[in-house]
Amino acid sequence: MLEACESKWDIVKNFIPSWFASVMGTGIFAISSWMYSVYIPVLKYVAIGLFYLNIIMFFIFLIPWTLRWILFPKDALADLEHPVLSSFYPTIAVAMLVLASDFILIGHNIDIAKYFWAFGAIGMLLFSLIVPYYMFKSESIKLDHVNPGWYIPPVGLIVVSIAGSLIIPHLSGILYEVAVIINYYCWGSGFFLYLALLAIVIYRFILHHPLPSELSPTIWINLGPIGAGIIALINLVNNSPFISVKEPFYIFSLLFWGFGVWWALMAIIMTIHYVKKLKLPYGMPWWAFIFPLGAYVASSHMVYNIFQYIIIDYIGFVLYWLLFGLWTITFIKTVIATYHGYSFK
Repeated sequence: MLEACESKWDIVKNFIPSWFASVMGTGIFAISSWMYSVYIPVLKYVAIGLFYLNIIMFFIFLIPWTLRWILFPKDALADLEHPVLSSFYPTIAVAMLVLASDFILIGHNIDIAKYFWAFGAIGMLLFSLIVPYYMFKSESIKLDHVNPGWYIPPVGLIVVSIAGSLIIPHLSGILYEVAVIINYYCWGSGFFLYLALLAIVIYRFILHHPLPSELSPTIWINLGPIGAGIIALINLVNNSPFISVKEPFYIFSLLFWGFGVWWALMAIIMTIHYVKKLKLPYGMPWWAFIFPLGAYVASSHMVYNIFQYIIIDYIGFVLYWLLFGLWTITFIKTVIATYHGYSFK
């Protein structure tokens, strides 16, 4: 056990920010399983098991994440200033937001969900300014550093509105107004930041060499803002009494979903390319397969519920089983790599 580590303190010192992406992925996998249990009832028990597993994972990861800032602040700060790793720092806030959604949908506990959402939203508001600030003032960022992981801060902002919009009806007075403003601020800023970064990332894809093999799973991250954006928008519209005409927002969700079909196909094609032509070594970036795909799967079921076009749900259900397989493989590989200490080198 941990034979790859020189010291057990390597667990803390080398605890990279992207660990909470596994909580994000497991949380959305639980939600997708709960949604598609309408076809296979046993998936409801899968969702419940994933829900409790996710809570345990979050609090376990919180220990080394916190200790790293206390015992190895230089290493923690170096990652925050890194042009690639910095984008993964918001995953701790997004993990809390996903857990808030888990508590609402699966745990049926709105009170606990409020706390996770509040801390996650505050964390996301801070990271959405801190991470771009370090990028804007940096003089060392190059085109080599551009990767879909840069979408994580915008995705995190959008995810605020997924659970936040469901919490709005349970608030009143000034808290209600603050929650409404935060939800719309986060969805709007996250969506338009995503569009800006989308252009930059595609520019890199077309005019620069391919991503390093260890970052190739991040190609799937583009499904994150699409899937999360659809879920958040539908939830916002359904829980905003001042929106009387909902159909235009629903139509936009369908258009956005269509873009997701294209990107899902492209992600599959590019992943096959990396497997056949290059290498796809295991690493924590493998969790980039999970949350984006899970968000898109869940959004497909929500779009189906609006338009009642069964083909949409069939597509989502097929992708759900891809999600099931990818999560299982990634989780097992993470457990093995963690046991031997390779995750902390």
